Amino acid sequence: MSTITEILDRARSRDAGLPYAGAVTPAEAHALIGADGAVKLIDVRTNAERDWVGRVAIPEAQHGAVQWSTYPGGVPNPQFAEQLAAVAKKDDVLLFLCRSGVRSRHAAKLATEQGYTQCYDILEGFEGDKDADGHRKTVGGWCKAGLPWLGA
Repeated sequence: MSTITEILDRARSRDAGLPYAGAVTPAEAHALIGADGAVKLIDVRTNAERDWVGRVAIPEAQHGAVQWSTYPGGVPNPQFAEQLAAVAKKDDVLLFLCRSGVRSRHAAKLATEQGYTQCYDILEGFEGDKDADGHRKTVGGWCKAGLPWLGA
């Protein structure tokens, strides 16, 4: 895989209009995590999703679990900013992950607005979009890319 600089340059160039630093593929996210122990993946799915569906298998020091919305009910997490501050510094490279890449974009945007300078969305998310039969993990995402994960 490419160097850290090449991956981040590619991420920033994917869409110059993004309200955060850029977007990486799941494989690029995994390469960044492996190349630099300071890079952090921020999983913004609910605790229930991580418990029942699975989670990325990366070093604990590089994994932050900060719900964008809560379960049950799907209401916005009023503690999001405080919880993010507890696991990340303003200048950390932060890779935001959700199920399919929607909540992670919102989280990257809000984190950027909060002063975090290197926020990246992980495209396709953990499970990716649904296939023709309504199943996930077969069309894009961390799992489909064959990257390490634990769970159901």
